[in-house]
Amino acid sequence: MATEIERKFLVRDDSYKKLAFAHSHIQQGYICSERGRTVRVRIRDERAYLTIKGPSLDGGLSRYEFEKEITLEEGHQLMLLCEPGLVDKTRWLVRHGGHVFEVDEFYGDNTGLVMAEVELSSIDESAELPDFIGVEVTGDRRYYNSQLRQHPYCKWGDKS
Repeated sequence: MATEIERKFLVRDDSYKKLAFAHSHIQQGYICSERGRTVRVRIRDERAYLTIKGPSLDGGLSRYEFEKEITLEEGHQLMLLCEPGLVDKTRWLVRHGGHVFEVDEFYGDNTGLVMAEVELSSIDESAELPDFIGVEVTGDRRYYNSQLRQHPYCKWGDKS
């Protein structure tokens, strides 16, 4: 099983759009979103994936992840089994300093939220941050996609 190591940040402006080399539309739902364990169904453009993530033992920086591509039809069928609330977003890919930053622009009840993630190969690896990166939110559960489904950004009183 693979370990996912990533840092998350809020995004301060939309300059990432001009820097992006690709973007795609993503809809995802959760079959299970228990604390520390999630089973996610994702449809990204015309492809579908089933992902299982385990708990983090280091404040949200890393956790076990298993992902398997499934057929688009399987993805649509599994979406019917998901808990209420979908996450809808566009993902922009930006290369910077030897890394690829994934910038998610959210829609629906999460409109106004824009976050960036960078995957690392080890916990102590550093990443040069592009100018559009703002406050780090790694480990802040409010910003987990599974939480945004249950507690959308539009309902937050304090959005910092």
